[in-house]
Amino acid sequence: MASSSGKRSSSKKSGRGGEGILSRINEYSIVKMGKSAASDAGYVAKRLLKSTGKAAWITATTFIVLGIPLIIEMDREAQFNEAAMQEASLLGGAATGQPVFMAQPK
Repeated sequence: MASSSGKRSSSKKSGRGGEGILSRINEYSIVKMGKSAASDAGYVAKRLLKSTGKAAWITATTFIVLGIPLIIEMDREAQFNEAAMQEASLLGGAATGQPVFMAQPK
């Protein structure tokens, strides 16, 4: 009583036009939505990195053009004030930058 109608077909489904298990899984809507979300996330990440790089370049360039000369000028002014205070202390008077309570009594 072994009839062939009760047996499964032994033909290979993977050999017919991409009807394998992976191609069947790819047809599910949840898989398509997941692929779409991953693609969108990749696009957003790429754009974000590109924008972040541009912002970092603008910030660094602005600091080089504006910040470094300001720091140099502030250092130069501090050296000038220090030299003026030393000169005033050598001459015996209160330096212009010193508070009154630190001045030498007369």
